[in-house]
Amino acid sequence: MFKVCKTDAQKKLIKLKKNRLYPGSWINMINPSNEELEKIAGWIDWDVETLKSSLDIDERSRIEHDEQNFMVIVNLPLLDDDGQFDTVPCSMIFTPKNFVTLCPRENRIIGAFTRATASTFDTRNKMGLMLSILYKTTQFYLRYLKIINRKTDSIEYNLRNTTSNNELFQLMEIQKSLVYFTTALRDNQLVLQRLLRMIRAKTIADIVSFTEDDVDFLEDIMIENKQAIEMVDMHRTILESMMDGFASVISNNVNQVMKFLAAITIILSIPTMLASFWGMNVGLPLNDNKFGFWYVVAASVVLTILVILFFRKKKMF
Repeated sequence: MFKVCKTDAQKKLIKLKKNRLYPGSWINMINPSNEELEKIAGWIDWDVETLKSSLDIDERSRIEHDEQNFMVIVNLPLLDDDGQFDTVPCSMIFTPKNFVTLCPRENRIIGAFTRATASTFDTRNKMGLMLSILYKTTQFYLRYLKIINRKTDSIEYNLRNTTSNNELFQLMEIQKSLVYFTTALRDNQLVLQRLLRMIRAKTIADIVSFTEDDVDFLEDIMIENKQAIEMVDMHRTILESMMDGFASVISNNVNQVMKFLAAITIILSIPTMLASFWGMNVGLPLNDNKFGFWYVVAASVVLTILVILFFRKKKMF
């Protein structure tokens, strides 16, 4: 699907019809069909195959441009409904009169630019809109990292008294998400650096206009993105150490359980062994004693208590 929007003179975001291209409008495409891609490609005079390839979920961040058009692809953080973290590519295309975004999946970053937040951006200012999306991207990375940190703390608490592998599997999922974040953030940083060089060299001055405030804003975004990279690296290091440590803890817990079960087995074997001896079909002591049974029971109890005291002294349970 796709939507065509435009900021009017009152700084309100208005939705336009999809029958033609409007100057100063923003075309937002989310998982569009082939027919929609061909339609938009014809409107903005862009290669439809390039648009299709940018929908690949594994697309890397990069910059493409020609004499009239300019495209920036970055990876946005994604939080699924099941609580799993991932990344999704987002293509931002500048044409002489319009701004186009293209994503293969719904995401909260592009979804944050609505009528309710229309006062914070202007579709006619293409560079400002792109920088706002990039800034929102870094903010969501930092927000999701805080969620990951809280989730990790919760899993750590549960791991303290468990021998289950479920928590370790959850940590592995978080570790995989952090790998995705690390790759995406580093690629995004390279794109931001190249974009800054192109702006300063005025390589794209004929396609999109910019101001010194835009340059300062881009530098701030790079600082935020670098901070996100450092936080991801820190979380990955902590998580790797935590997984190694808790793997040892779980192994130790299993050893403690096995030691306890071994001690219980030995304790229970004492009365069983004495009962086996006095259950033989041969002549035995106390055969003719009317209190023989109680003597055997007493001996079993005394020996069992002595063994229990011995194991408690050795801290086996």
